[in-house]
Amino acid sequence: MNGKSFIVSRSSFGFEGLNVYQESLVFVDFIYTLTTTWPKTETFGLMDQIKRASVSITLNIAEGSSRTKKDFKHFLTLSRGSCYECYAILQIAYKRNYITGENLAIASEYCNKIARMLSALKSSIN
Repeated sequence: MNGKSFIVSRSSFGFEGLNVYQESLVFVDFIYTLTTTWPKTETFGLMDQIKRASVSITLNIAEGSSRTKKDFKHFLTLSRGSCYECYAILQIAYKRNYITGENLAIASEYCNKIARMLSALKSSIN
């Protein structure tokens, strides 16, 4: 089989229409770009951890959407926790001079915005 047979159209899964899911994809891309300048010594340290935490935000939204409402709320809580984890890692990276104050502010705004969106989505689920 060629790789194209596995491409899924954007409308195949309901979570793709969630604004918080779309925003989390942008954040993941930002984090991957941001970490390209980090020291190679952090490849299996902070760099790996923040990449996994940012991806976890997105994955928990996707996986949770396939579950019951109660489980989806739990996955959204996990996703929000990953936002907080990203924020803590970003502060460490800033103190280690891996990122600028400007990039810390941008990334922090992403974290805050996504966390608020996740809370709102969780509250809207009956």
